[in-house]
Amino acid sequence: MSLRLCLLACLVAAACASKSELKPTNWLSANELETTPSLNDVSFQRLESMPLQKGAQLVEKMYHIAQINNELTPSFVPSASNIPVRIIKSNGDRVDAKLSNYVEKAFAQSGFGQDEVTIVLTGLPQTTPTIKKAMQKLEQAYLQRYNLQEQQKHALRQQQKSTEYESTSSEETADEWKNAQTISGDLIIIDLGNTLTTFQRYALLDVPATGAMVGHTLIELTNKGVPQEIIHLIGQGISAHVAGAAGQEYTGHTGHKLRRITGLDPSKMLAKRRDYLVGLSRGDADFVDVIHTSSLGMGTSVRCGDVDFYPNGPSQGTPGSENVIEAVVRATRYFAESVRPGCERNFPAVAAKSLKQYKQNDGFGKRAYMGIDVDYDLQGDYMLEVNAKSPFGKRAPAQKQISYHGQRHEI
Repeated sequence: MSLRLCLLACLVAAACASKSELKPTNWLSANELETTPSLNDVSFQRLESMPLQKGAQLVEKMYHIAQINNELTPSFVPSASNIPVRIIKSNGDRVDAKLSNYVEKAFAQSGFGQDEVTIVLTGLPQTTPTIKKAMQKLEQAYLQRYNLQEQQKHALRQQQKSTEYESTSSEETADEWKNAQTISGDLIIIDLGNTLTTFQRYALLDVPATGAMVGHTLIELTNKGVPQEIIHLIGQGISAHVAGAAGQEYTGHTGHKLRRITGLDPSKMLAKRRDYLVGLSRGDADFVDVIHTSSLGMGTSVRCGDVDFYPNGPSQGTPGSENVIEAVVRATRYFAESVRPGCERNFPAVAAKSLKQYKQNDGFGKRAYMGIDVDYDLQGDYMLEVNAKSPFGKRAPAQKQISYHGQRHEI
């Protein structure tokens, strides 16, 4: 059934009901209803070709239509044998697997699970340059994080040549790398986005069922000897919610929680089961941190973690985002930048309820760092400003900060 037909049925039911959850003023006009495309008519390429505001308005409209009586039911569950997985070694070599067998292949690698294990769940198909670039940056950042000193030096030389980092001086960059510490670990990319080949599949993804499949592989990992304390699960877009469901499944079966789950611009959920709470939330791991970069577009402004970061405040897209797809993957780009050795504290943030409050408040709470180096004891909503181009981090908040001793100092 198309989204328009679903809406028509809902409106008829609402009109006949004595107590409707929606007021007539909340309904779309006949013209808006007629011009709203069905799920089959929307594609990621179409959204990427639309201006940011227009694309955000379209997604917002489709979301509100879908929420009427929750008539849009999740129905797509990819097969574990069809979800590609990449095990990326510190030297850049890759081992291809599927969700159904990646644990076995991971343990076949020398030294696997002896240090931190980072598992990334993609939430968009890598069919456009914007999405591909964001994931490439994240993989490159982890390779730098996990690589040997000589490979760090090579990456430094490449970074100094790149026009993307013109605003960062060579001396400053050299100092960062000189002081940076290499951390050993394993990177696993669960490419769930590869199975979301259409916007309809994306919208109808059964998050709890898909998360349960991922959760069982995490149980298998820990049963084979990987402590849950060293597992960091990262979810992009709709897969941020899948990561939350995986964490819930893990806890339900083991009685323990994963150490950390990071949500990179958790998406709006068009399809949800009636009377069933779904989505990434505080408690899905010991610590849940979230970065919102399109909260008024494809993302959500609802708090999803122990700490939620809103770069440049709740918006359709952060600075430099030209469309809703680019706005979503900005969260991935920001996190990738923080992973690079020496850049862990590129994104200082301050607790605030709006960007205006962030700019005007003269020292509001404890300063925090968005990204890989976030403090695990943080709670609440944090604001920060970012650059429109890479490097995105401004490195210092806009206002003065109150020190722990109660004395103000300039940042």
